[in-house]
Amino acid sequence: MARYMRKEKRKGKKRICSFCVDNVEYIDYKQFERLRRFITDRGKILPRRISGNCAKHQRQLTVAIKRARQMALLPYTSE
Repeated sequence: MARYMRKEKRKGKKRICSFCVDNVEYIDYKQFERLRRFITDRGKILPRRISGNCAKHQRQLTVAIKRARQMALLPYTSE
């Protein structure tokens, strides 16, 4: 009987988009201190499920991080 029982799924804490809380209309690439929170130590962009951003702000965040990298405000990779 025990082998037929399903494992219970874990429900994590619902993350709230920090940009929606602050009523941010546009994510600017020049705010690299704020953007740095959303990249890993290796330089990768954190996904939505980890960062907790909504879809709209995650798309803007990705573009802003890529622009900041192009302008040499953020690193492409770790040092």
